[in-house]
Amino acid sequence: MAKFKKKTNTKENIPTSALPDIIFMLLFFFMVTTVLRDQELLVEQKLPQATQLQKMEKKSLIKYLFVGKPKNTALYGTEPRIQANDVLINTSDILLWVSQEKDKLSEVERDQITVSMKADREVKMGPISDIQFELREADARKLMYASVGRVE
Repeated sequence: MAKFKKKTNTKENIPTSALPDIIFMLLFFFMVTTVLRDQELLVEQKLPQATQLQKMEKKSLIKYLFVGKPKNTALYGTEPRIQANDVLINTSDILLWVSQEKDKLSEVERDQITVSMKADREVKMGPISDIQFELREADARKLMYASVGRVE
């Protein structure tokens, strides 16, 4: 009779050739699904409640102005300030800001720009009317006031 030898020389290696593909797929998944914050608020925001709300259809045409007391009162004071694109601006700079925002849009969409003003509920009407006047001068006539929710 012939003797058979047992082969005990088995390899227990884990195949790692697909590991980089799996890691890159996970990386792309998290890059696509993660939402980054657009702006860091430099002013305090306690938005008022509204009696009537309307949702906007095309959000790419909305540009935001934040109005409120600065968070860093030692540097910027206690008077209400205007924030546009992570920068505090004056009312005289609104004309320049609107023209820069319009330049970012296509030729057809420039007249459809909507400015959303997120004003703190403690801000007086004087600075808000100054902003409205500057927006009229800049030919940004669509103005929207942001609020928290509907009052029942």
